[in-house]
Amino acid sequence: MVAAATAFDQNYVTDLITIPLFTGVIGYVTNWTGVLMLFRPLRFRGVRLPGLKILFPLLPRMVQVLPLFRYDGRIGWQGIVPSRADKMASIAVDKGLAKLGGISDFYRELEPDRIAEHLATVARAEIRDVVEQIMRREHPQLWRDLPPVIREAVHARVQQQLPAIVRDLTDLIGANIDQLIDAKLMVIRYFEAHPELLNSLFQEIGHKELRFMQNFGFYFGFPMGFVLFGVVQLVPYWWVLPAGGMIIGWVANYLGLTMIFEPIFPNRFVPWRQGLFIKRKDEVTEGYARLISTHVITLSNLGDELLHGPRSDRTHQMLEDTLRPAVDRAVGRARSAVRVAVGTREYDQIRSALAAQAAGLAPITFADAELNRTQAGKIYSYVAAQMKKMGPDEFVEMLRSAIRQDEWLLFVHGGVLGILAGLIHLAIFGV
Repeated sequence: MVAAATAFDQNYVTDLITIPLFTGVIGYVTNWTGVLMLFRPLRFRGVRLPGLKILFPLLPRMVQVLPLFRYDGRIGWQGIVPSRADKMASIAVDKGLAKLGGISDFYRELEPDRIAEHLATVARAEIRDVVEQIMRREHPQLWRDLPPVIREAVHARVQQQLPAIVRDLTDLIGANIDQLIDAKLMVIRYFEAHPELLNSLFQEIGHKELRFMQNFGFYFGFPMGFVLFGVVQLVPYWWVLPAGGMIIGWVANYLGLTMIFEPIFPNRFVPWRQGLFIKRKDEVTEGYARLISTHVITLSNLGDELLHGPRSDRTHQMLEDTLRPAVDRAVGRARSAVRVAVGTREYDQIRSALAAQAAGLAPITFADAELNRTQAGKIYSYVAAQMKKMGPDEFVEMLRSAIRQDEWLLFVHGGVLGILAGLIHLAIFGV
Protein backbone atom coordinates (compact mmCIF):
# COMPACT_ATOMS: atom_id res chain seq x y z
CA MET A 1 0.00 0.00 0.00
CA VAL A 2 2.80 2.37 0.97
CA ALA A 3 4.72 1.59 -2.24
CA ALA A 4 1.60 2.19 -4.32
CA ALA A 5 0.94 5.48 -2.53
CA THR A 6 4.55 6.54 -3.04
CA ALA A 7 4.37 5.68 -6.75
CA PHE A 8 1.12 7.62 -6.99
CA ASP A 9 2.71 10.63 -5.28
CA GLN A 10 5.70 10.49 -7.63
CA ASN A 11 3.47 10.29 -10.71
CA TYR A 12 1.33 13.10 -9.31
CA VAL A 13 4.33 15.39 -8.80
CA THR A 14 5.89 14.38 -12.12
CA ASP A 15 2.70 15.14 -14.02
CA LEU A 16 2.19 18.40 -12.11
CA ILE A 17 5.64 19.58 -13.20
CA THR A 18 5.96 18.08 -16.68
CA ILE A 19 2.50 18.61 -18.17
CA PRO A 20 2.56 22.44 -17.82
CA LEU A 21 6.15 22.48 -19.07
CA PHE A 22 5.20 20.35 -22.06
CA THR A 23 2.16 22.46 -22.90
CA GLY A 24 4.15 25.68 -22.44
CA VAL A 25 6.99 24.49 -24.65
CA ILE A 26 4.68 23.01 -27.25
CA GLY A 27 2.67 26.25 -27.27
CA TYR A 28 5.82 28.22 -27.96
CA VAL A 29 7.09 25.77 -30.59
CA THR A 30 3.66 25.66 -32.22
CA ASN A 31 3.46 29.42 -32.65
CA TRP A 32 7.14 29.78 -33.54
CA THR A 33 6.93 27.17 -36.29
CA GLY A 34 3.54 28.58 -37.32
CA VAL A 35 5.20 31.94 -38.00
CA LEU A 36 7.95 30.15 -39.93
CA MET A 37 5.32 28.31 -41.97
CA LEU A 38 3.93 31.64 -43.08
CA PHE A 39 7.15 32.78 -44.73
CA ARG A 40 9.60 29.90 -45.21
CA PRO A 41 10.85 28.47 -47.44
CA LEU A 42 10.61 31.13 -50.10
CA ARG A 43 10.58 28.55 -52.91
CA PHE A 44 8.95 25.12 -52.85
CA ARG A 45 11.16 22.41 -51.40
CA GLY A 46 10.21 18.79 -51.47
CA VAL A 47 10.82 15.31 -52.78
CA ARG A 48 9.28 13.52 -55.73
CA LEU A 49 7.02 10.60 -54.85
CA PRO A 50 6.23 7.97 -57.49
CA GLY A 51 2.53 7.84 -58.27
CA LEU A 52 1.67 11.14 -56.53
CA LYS A 53 1.17 12.92 -59.84
CA ILE A 54 -1.28 10.25 -60.95
CA LEU A 55 -3.27 10.67 -57.72
CA PHE A 56 -3.66 14.46 -58.06
CA PRO A 57 -6.89 14.33 -60.09
CA LEU A 58 -8.38 12.14 -57.35
CA LEU A 59 -7.44 14.45 -54.47
CA PRO A 60 -10.02 16.83 -53.06
CA ARG A 61 -9.71 20.39 -54.36
CA MET A 62 -8.87 21.68 -50.88
CA VAL A 63 -5.83 19.43 -50.70
CA GLN A 64 -4.71 20.52 -54.15
CA VAL A 65 -4.52 24.18 -53.12
CA LEU A 66 -2.37 23.51 -50.05
CA PRO A 67 1.26 24.60 -50.34
CA LEU A 68 2.06 20.95 -49.54
CA PHE A 69 1.84 19.32 -52.96
CA ARG A 70 3.06 20.17 -56.42
CA TYR A 71 1.40 19.01 -59.60
CA ASP A 72 4.75 17.67 -60.82
CA GLY A 73 4.49 14.91 -58.22
CA ARG A 74 6.50 16.43 -55.36
CA ILE A 75 5.51 16.61 -51.72
CA GLY A 76 7.10 19.23 -49.51
CA TRP A 77 6.41 22.76 -48.35
CA GLN A 78 6.54 26.38 -49.37
CA GLY A 79 5.74 29.30 -47.09
CA ILE A 80 2.03 30.12 -47.11
CA VAL A 81 2.65 33.75 -48.07
CA PRO A 82 5.03 33.17 -51.01
CA SER A 83 3.03 30.15 -52.21
CA ARG A 84 -0.01 32.41 -52.50
CA ALA A 85 1.88 35.33 -54.08
CA ASP A 86 -0.54 35.72 -56.99
CA LYS A 87 -3.69 35.39 -54.90
CA MET A 88 -2.41 37.58 -52.08
CA ALA A 89 -1.27 40.23 -54.53
CA SER A 90 -4.71 40.15 -56.13
CA ILE A 91 -6.40 40.55 -52.75
CA ALA A 92 -3.89 43.24 -51.77
CA VAL A 93 -5.00 45.25 -54.81
CA ASP A 94 -8.73 44.64 -54.33
CA LYS A 95 -8.79 45.19 -50.57
CA GLY A 96 -5.76 47.43 -50.12
CA LEU A 97 -4.41 49.51 -52.98
CA ALA A 98 -7.85 49.97 -54.49
CA LYS A 99 -8.90 51.72 -51.28
CA LEU A 100 -5.90 54.03 -51.55
CA GLY A 101 -6.62 55.11 -55.11
CA GLY A 102 -6.63 54.07 -58.75
CA ILE A 103 -3.59 53.88 -61.00
CA SER A 104 -4.45 57.34 -62.34
CA ASP A 105 -4.24 58.73 -58.78
CA PHE A 106 -0.79 57.22 -58.31
CA TYR A 107 0.36 58.56 -61.68
CA ARG A 108 -0.86 62.03 -60.75
CA GLU A 109 1.12 61.88 -57.51
CA LEU A 110 4.24 61.08 -59.54
CA GLU A 111 3.93 64.59 -61.03
CA PRO A 112 3.72 64.13 -64.82
CA ASP A 113 5.14 67.64 -65.33
CA ARG A 114 8.25 66.64 -63.41
CA ILE A 115 8.53 63.45 -65.50
CA ALA A 116 8.06 65.49 -68.68
CA GLU A 117 10.77 67.91 -67.62
CA HIS A 118 13.21 65.07 -66.95
CA LEU A 119 12.28 63.26 -70.17
CA ALA A 120 12.86 66.47 -72.14
CA THR A 121 16.27 66.84 -70.52
CA VAL A 122 17.19 63.25 -71.42
CA ALA A 123 15.81 63.62 -74.95
CA ARG A 124 17.61 66.93 -75.50
CA ALA A 125 20.92 65.20 -74.91
CA GLU A 126 20.06 62.26 -77.16
CA ILE A 127 17.75 63.55 -79.87
CA ARG A 128 20.49 65.01 -82.09
CA ASP A 129 22.10 61.58 -82.43
CA VAL A 130 18.68 60.02 -83.00
CA VAL A 131 17.94 62.42 -85.90
CA GLU A 132 21.37 61.84 -87.40
CA GLN A 133 21.07 58.04 -87.19
CA ILE A 134 17.59 57.99 -88.72
CA MET A 135 18.40 60.35 -91.58
CA ARG A 136 21.64 58.57 -92.44
CA ARG A 137 19.87 55.22 -92.40
CA GLU A 138 16.63 56.14 -94.14
CA HIS A 139 17.87 58.70 -96.70
CA PRO A 140 21.63 59.19 -96.47
CA GLN A 141 22.03 60.97 -99.83
CA LEU A 142 19.50 63.68 -99.01
CA TRP A 143 21.00 64.24 -95.57
CA ARG A 144 24.51 64.57 -97.01
CA ASP A 145 23.34 66.92 -99.77
CA LEU A 146 21.56 69.27 -97.36
CA PRO A 147 23.65 72.35 -96.57
CA PRO A 148 25.00 72.33 -92.98
CA VAL A 149 22.88 75.40 -92.22
CA ILE A 150 19.69 73.51 -93.13
CA ARG A 151 20.70 70.44 -91.11
CA GLU A 152 21.38 72.62 -88.09
CA ALA A 153 18.04 74.33 -88.60
CA VAL A 154 16.30 70.92 -88.47
CA HIS A 155 18.18 70.03 -85.25
CA ALA A 156 17.34 73.40 -83.70
CA ARG A 157 13.68 73.04 -84.60
CA VAL A 158 13.51 69.56 -83.07
CA GLN A 159 15.16 70.83 -79.87
CA GLN A 160 12.73 73.75 -79.75
CA GLN A 161 9.73 71.47 -80.09
CA LEU A 162 10.88 68.94 -77.47
CA PRO A 163 9.33 70.38 -74.27
CA ALA A 164 5.88 70.70 -75.86
CA ILE A 165 6.12 67.25 -77.46
CA VAL A 166 7.10 65.58 -74.19
CA ARG A 167 4.45 67.39 -72.18
CA ASP A 168 1.82 66.29 -74.67
CA LEU A 169 3.05 62.71 -74.23
CA THR A 170 2.92 62.68 -70.42
CA ASP A 171 -0.51 64.32 -70.45
CA LEU A 172 -1.77 61.75 -72.94
CA ILE A 173 -0.38 58.90 -70.83
CA GLY A 174 -2.12 60.34 -67.76
CA ALA A 175 -5.43 60.66 -69.60
CA ASN A 176 -5.25 57.03 -70.79
CA ILE A 177 -3.33 55.39 -67.91
CA ASP A 178 -6.24 53.10 -66.95
CA GLN A 179 -6.25 51.66 -70.49
CA LEU A 180 -2.47 51.40 -70.66
CA ILE A 181 -1.85 49.70 -67.30
CA ASP A 182 -3.74 46.90 -65.56
CA ALA A 183 -2.76 47.80 -61.98
CA LYS A 184 -3.91 44.48 -60.55
CA LEU A 185 -1.97 42.45 -63.09
CA MET A 186 1.09 44.66 -62.59
CA VAL A 187 1.16 44.05 -58.83
CA ILE A 188 0.50 40.32 -59.24
CA ARG A 189 3.33 39.93 -61.76
CA TYR A 190 5.68 41.93 -59.56
CA PHE A 191 5.01 39.92 -56.39
CA GLU A 192 5.19 36.62 -58.29
CA ALA A 193 8.65 37.64 -59.49
CA HIS A 194 9.67 38.95 -56.04
CA PRO A 195 7.92 36.79 -53.38
CA GLU A 196 10.49 37.94 -50.81
CA LEU A 197 8.89 41.40 -50.93
CA LEU A 198 5.51 39.95 -50.02
CA ASN A 199 7.23 38.37 -47.01
CA SER A 200 8.82 41.72 -46.17
CA LEU A 201 5.45 43.40 -46.34
CA PHE A 202 4.15 41.21 -43.51
CA GLN A 203 7.39 40.77 -41.55
CA GLU A 204 8.43 44.41 -41.43
CA ILE A 205 5.10 46.01 -40.64
CA GLY A 206 4.02 43.14 -38.34
CA HIS A 207 7.29 42.28 -36.58
CA LYS A 208 5.94 43.14 -33.12
CA GLU A 209 2.75 41.14 -33.60
CA LEU A 210 4.62 38.14 -35.00
CA ARG A 211 6.96 38.16 -31.99
CA PHE A 212 3.97 38.44 -29.66
CA MET A 213 2.24 35.51 -31.34
CA GLN A 214 5.39 33.45 -30.97
CA ASN A 215 5.72 34.18 -27.22
CA PHE A 216 1.99 33.93 -26.60
CA GLY A 217 2.19 30.19 -27.22
CA PHE A 218 4.14 29.76 -23.98
CA TYR A 219 2.14 32.33 -21.99
CA PHE A 220 -1.05 30.48 -22.89
CA GLY A 221 0.26 26.91 -22.97
CA PHE A 222 1.96 26.91 -19.56
CA PRO A 223 -1.07 27.82 -17.40
CA MET A 224 -3.32 25.65 -19.55
CA GLY A 225 -1.04 22.77 -18.63
CA PHE A 226 -2.31 22.95 -15.04
CA VAL A 227 -5.88 22.77 -16.35
CA LEU A 228 -4.94 19.72 -18.42
CA PHE A 229 -3.26 18.19 -15.35
CA GLY A 230 -6.54 18.54 -13.46
CA VAL A 231 -8.46 16.92 -16.30
CA VAL A 232 -5.99 14.00 -16.33
CA GLN A 233 -6.65 13.43 -12.61
CA LEU A 234 -10.39 13.32 -13.23
CA VAL A 235 -10.23 11.34 -16.51
CA PRO A 236 -7.11 9.12 -16.29
CA TYR A 237 -7.12 7.74 -19.83
CA TRP A 238 -4.19 7.69 -22.25
CA TRP A 239 -5.98 9.70 -24.93
CA VAL A 240 -6.61 12.70 -22.66
CA LEU A 241 -3.09 14.14 -23.04
CA PRO A 242 -3.01 13.99 -26.88
CA ALA A 243 -6.57 15.36 -27.05
CA GLY A 244 -5.76 18.12 -24.56
CA GLY A 245 -2.54 18.94 -26.40
CA MET A 246 -4.47 19.22 -29.65
CA ILE A 247 -6.99 21.63 -28.11
CA ILE A 248 -4.28 23.76 -26.48
CA GLY A 249 -2.19 23.90 -29.68
CA TRP A 250 -5.21 24.84 -31.78
CA VAL A 251 -6.49 27.46 -29.34
CA ALA A 252 -3.00 28.97 -28.80
CA ASN A 253 -2.69 29.73 -32.51
CA TYR A 254 -6.29 30.86 -32.81
CA LEU A 255 -6.11 33.24 -29.85
CA GLY A 256 -2.70 34.56 -30.83
CA LEU A 257 -3.92 35.48 -34.31
CA THR A 258 -7.25 36.79 -33.05
CA MET A 259 -5.56 39.12 -30.56
CA ILE A 260 -3.57 40.70 -33.37
CA PHE A 261 -6.62 41.74 -35.40
CA GLU A 262 -9.61 41.72 -33.04
CA PRO A 263 -11.61 43.36 -31.67
CA ILE A 264 -11.61 45.95 -34.41
CA PHE A 265 -13.10 48.65 -32.20
CA PRO A 266 -12.14 49.12 -28.52
CA ASN A 267 -14.11 46.77 -26.28
CA ARG A 268 -13.86 47.17 -22.50
CA PHE A 269 -15.05 43.60 -21.99
CA VAL A 270 -11.96 42.21 -23.75
CA PRO A 271 -8.74 42.15 -21.67
CA TRP A 272 -6.56 43.54 -24.49
CA ARG A 273 -9.28 46.05 -25.47
CA GLN A 274 -8.47 46.22 -29.20
CA GLY A 275 -6.49 44.28 -31.84
CA LEU A 276 -2.76 44.81 -31.35
CA PHE A 277 -2.24 45.66 -35.00
CA ILE A 278 -4.90 48.36 -34.85
CA LYS A 279 -3.28 49.96 -31.80
CA ARG A 280 -0.17 50.48 -33.94
CA LYS A 281 -2.13 51.86 -36.90
CA ASP A 282 0.07 54.93 -37.38
CA GLU A 283 3.32 52.96 -37.15
CA VAL A 284 2.04 50.22 -39.47
CA THR A 285 0.82 52.86 -41.92
CA GLU A 286 4.32 54.34 -42.15
CA GLY A 287 5.88 50.94 -42.83
CA TYR A 288 3.26 49.93 -45.40
CA ALA A 289 3.53 53.25 -47.24
CA ARG A 290 7.33 52.97 -47.32
CA LEU A 291 7.28 49.46 -48.81
CA ILE A 292 4.62 50.30 -51.40
CA SER A 293 6.38 53.49 -52.50
CA THR A 294 9.88 52.02 -52.73
CA HIS A 295 9.07 48.59 -54.21
CA VAL A 296 5.62 48.35 -55.79
CA ILE A 297 4.11 51.61 -57.09
CA THR A 298 7.31 53.16 -58.41
CA LEU A 299 8.09 55.21 -61.47
CA SER A 300 10.37 52.43 -62.68
CA ASN A 301 7.66 49.76 -62.33
CA LEU A 302 5.02 51.93 -63.99
CA GLY A 303 7.41 52.66 -66.85
CA ASP A 304 8.24 48.98 -67.23
CA GLU A 305 4.55 48.11 -67.31
CA LEU A 306 3.82 50.86 -69.84
CA LEU A 307 6.63 49.84 -72.17
CA HIS A 308 6.84 46.06 -71.64
CA GLY A 309 3.60 44.97 -69.95
CA PRO A 310 0.67 43.10 -71.55
CA ARG A 311 -0.78 46.38 -72.85
CA SER A 312 2.52 47.86 -73.99
CA ASP A 313 1.45 47.70 -77.65
CA ARG A 314 -1.11 50.39 -76.85
CA THR A 315 1.57 52.55 -75.27
CA HIS A 316 3.95 52.22 -78.21
CA GLN A 317 1.16 52.93 -80.67
CA MET A 318 0.16 56.02 -78.72
CA LEU A 319 3.77 57.23 -78.56
CA GLU A 320 4.23 56.84 -82.29
CA ASP A 321 0.86 58.44 -83.08
CA THR A 322 1.85 61.43 -80.96
CA LEU A 323 5.41 61.71 -82.22
CA ARG A 324 4.64 61.49 -85.94
CA PRO A 325 2.83 64.87 -86.03
CA ALA A 326 5.61 66.19 -83.81
CA VAL A 327 8.11 65.32 -86.55
CA ASP A 328 5.97 67.31 -88.99
CA ARG A 329 5.97 70.29 -86.63
CA ALA A 330 9.73 70.00 -86.20
CA VAL A 331 10.30 70.02 -89.97
CA GLY A 332 7.96 73.01 -90.18
CA ARG A 333 7.45 74.84 -93.47
CA ALA A 334 10.01 72.65 -95.18
CA ARG A 335 7.72 69.62 -94.83
CA SER A 336 6.24 69.88 -98.33
CA ALA A 337 9.66 70.40 -99.89
CA VAL A 338 11.08 67.41 -98.01
CA ARG A 339 8.18 65.23 -99.15
CA VAL A 340 8.83 66.22 -102.73
CA ALA A 341 12.59 65.67 -102.37
CA VAL A 342 12.43 62.21 -100.80
CA GLY A 343 8.96 61.03 -101.80
CA THR A 344 5.86 60.62 -99.66
CA ARG A 345 6.55 56.98 -98.79
CA GLU A 346 10.16 57.64 -97.78
CA TYR A 347 9.13 60.66 -95.73
CA ASP A 348 6.56 58.58 -93.84
CA GLN A 349 9.23 55.94 -93.18
CA ILE A 350 11.57 58.60 -91.81
CA ARG A 351 8.77 60.00 -89.66
CA SER A 352 7.81 56.57 -88.26
CA ALA A 353 11.42 55.61 -87.62
CA LEU A 354 12.11 58.86 -85.81
CA ALA A 355 8.98 58.44 -83.69
CA ALA A 356 9.89 54.85 -82.76
CA GLN A 357 13.49 55.79 -81.97
CA ALA A 358 12.46 58.78 -79.88
CA ALA A 359 10.01 56.59 -77.93
CA GLY A 360 13.01 54.47 -76.97
CA LEU A 361 14.29 57.35 -74.81
CA ALA A 362 11.44 56.87 -72.31
CA PRO A 363 12.99 53.86 -70.49
CA ILE A 364 16.04 55.97 -69.64
CA THR A 365 13.78 58.40 -67.80
CA PHE A 366 11.72 55.76 -66.00
CA ALA A 367 14.85 53.96 -64.82
CA ASP A 368 16.60 57.09 -63.51
CA ALA A 369 17.55 56.29 -59.88
CA GLU A 370 17.48 59.86 -58.59
CA LEU A 371 14.10 60.62 -60.17
CA ASN A 372 12.71 57.37 -58.72
CA ARG A 373 13.91 58.37 -55.23
CA THR A 374 12.33 61.81 -55.36
CA GLN A 375 9.05 60.55 -56.82
CA ALA A 376 8.88 57.70 -54.28
CA GLY A 377 8.50 60.35 -51.60
CA LYS A 378 5.35 61.60 -53.34
CA ILE A 379 3.81 58.12 -53.40
CA TYR A 380 4.84 57.55 -49.77
CA SER A 381 3.09 60.73 -48.63
CA TYR A 382 0.00 59.89 -50.66
CA VAL A 383 -0.32 56.28 -49.43
CA ALA A 384 0.30 57.29 -45.80
CA ALA A 385 -2.29 60.07 -45.99
CA GLN A 386 -4.90 57.77 -47.58
CA MET A 387 -4.33 55.01 -45.02
CA LYS A 388 -4.70 57.43 -42.13
CA LYS A 389 -8.18 58.24 -43.42
CA MET A 390 -9.19 54.58 -43.14
CA GLY A 391 -11.39 53.39 -40.34
CA PRO A 392 -10.19 50.46 -38.18
CA ASP A 393 -12.43 48.02 -40.08
CA GLU A 394 -11.03 49.02 -43.50
CA PHE A 395 -7.50 48.96 -42.08
CA VAL A 396 -7.87 45.40 -40.77
CA GLU A 397 -9.56 44.19 -43.94
CA MET A 398 -6.70 45.53 -46.04
CA LEU A 399 -4.01 43.76 -43.99
CA ARG A 400 -5.77 40.55 -42.96
CA SER A 401 -7.69 39.62 -46.09
CA ALA A 402 -4.56 38.34 -47.85
CA ILE A 403 -3.89 35.59 -45.27
CA ARG A 404 -7.42 34.93 -44.03
CA GLN A 405 -8.13 31.96 -46.29
CA ASP A 406 -5.05 30.07 -45.03
CA GLU A 407 -5.33 30.86 -41.30
CA TRP A 408 -6.89 27.46 -40.67
CA LEU A 409 -3.61 25.82 -41.69
CA LEU A 410 -1.94 27.44 -38.69
CA PHE A 411 -4.66 26.18 -36.37
CA VAL A 412 -4.39 22.63 -37.74
CA HIS A 413 -0.61 22.86 -37.38
CA GLY A 414 -1.04 23.79 -33.70
CA GLY A 415 -3.43 20.91 -33.14
CA VAL A 416 -1.14 18.34 -34.77
CA LEU A 417 1.86 19.46 -32.73
CA GLY A 418 -0.30 19.31 -29.59
CA ILE A 419 -1.18 15.68 -30.32
CA LEU A 420 2.50 14.86 -30.88
CA ALA A 421 3.42 16.53 -27.59
CA GLY A 422 0.84 14.45 -25.74
CA LEU A 423 2.11 11.23 -27.32
CA ILE A 424 5.72 12.14 -26.48
CA HIS A 425 4.78 12.78 -22.86
CA LEU A 426 3.06 9.39 -22.71
CA ALA A 427 6.10 7.68 -24.23
CA ILE A 428 8.44 9.23 -21.65
CA PHE A 429 6.35 9.27 -18.46
CA GLY A 430 3.51 6.85 -19.19
CA VAL A 431 -0.16 7.32 -18.40
